[in-house]
Amino acid sequence: MTTEKIETVRLGATGPLVGVQGLGCMGMSFAYGPTKDEDEARATLERALELGVTLFDTADMYGVGHNEEFIGPFIRAHRDEVVLATKFAIAADPDDPLNPAKRSIRNDRPYIRQAVEASLRRLGVDEIDLYYMHRRDPNVPIEDTVGAMAELVAEGKVKHLGLSEVTGSELRAAQGVHPIAAVQSEWSLFSRDVEDGVVPAARELGVGFVPYSPLGRGFLTGSFVSAEQELSEDDFRRQQPRFTGDNAKANAALLEPVREVAAAHGASLGQIALAWVQQQAQVHGLAVVPIPGTRKRSRIEENTAATRIVLGEEELARLEPVASKVAGDRYADMTLTSVGRE
Repeated sequence: MTTEKIETVRLGATGPLVGVQGLGCMGMSFAYGPTKDEDEARATLERALELGVTLFDTADMYGVGHNEEFIGPFIRAHRDEVVLATKFAIAADPDDPLNPAKRSIRNDRPYIRQAVEASLRRLGVDEIDLYYMHRRDPNVPIEDTVGAMAELVAEGKVKHLGLSEVTGSELRAAQGVHPIAAVQSEWSLFSRDVEDGVVPAARELGVGFVPYSPLGRGFLTGSFVSAEQELSEDDFRRQQPRFTGDNAKANAALLEPVREVAAAHGASLGQIALAWVQQQAQVHGLAVVPIPGTRKRSRIEENTAATRIVLGEEELARLEPVASKVAGDRYADMTLTSVGRE
């Protein structure tokens, strides 16, 4: 069993020092079907910390608050060792949280203040290390939203500010109000639209980047064939175009170059996908801290080991065309993503 810790990096010019890979906690209690072994999920949090993972990512809408409550005891037990990230903005229906038609986006000051107090209470902490605007409401000026978030910093409720799924221009406007430590958006071998706008802006402004779904929501591990055959009824990937019908079959065929590179390294497909994301830090010249999610200690060990894989130029070139061939959007409705507003 490995005990080697991953390296650390500063999350942007003004952000916290964190392990070069974080842990996305959403799936421990939300979106990917039921968690059958909560004790294993809790042990996964502990194992991640042992291996140098210090950025733990949740949000108030994951299970309508339950995910924050689930990881709260772990965060409190290791308060001085971990960097806690959570988010506001997506108001979900408690009775139907996976239904996007029953959600609203709130970026207004009264909602932000209500949301942060609720998150602090559920997590059982006095301060959030990294507080993200989860999604953008274009009807509220981003300067107003970030101004309200900055008040939380001044009051000691939040240490650092982050934004999720914003465009390059939105990031620049936000940075003019208060320093932004990190942008979180989907970025993987299957999803590279962020490279057109917000990644260059983040590099220019000294903002770190936190890729979510760096494994393509599991597709890039090579273990997936069909949403209809393999996913439970309450798995939200059934709503995503890439995972259904002919799109799923076409996308599964795109993994062949990933398999070839994995074989050359004696690694799994998922490790190569993660190594590719980690290496974008050098390609684009900014801090990149992906947050793959898992409920299993074995996967944490596999994922963190990927931080030590270096892909050669020929291998990067072999993987370069994959994203351009992916069938289907990453969401059925792309209006809440950065590319939907670019």
